[in-house]
Amino acid sequence: MPIWLKKQIRQAFMDKDKYQIHLLNQCWYFYRRTNKLN
Repeated sequence: MPIWLKKQIRQAFMDKDKYQIHLLNQCWYFYRRTNKLN
């Protein structure tokens, strides 16, 4: 997981920002799907 994404997710959880958490979660799954190492 990229460092920038970790920082944003951590901040969203600290702020209890459900919308931001959901958005970043979708971003992470999209990133994983498009950047597979296999």
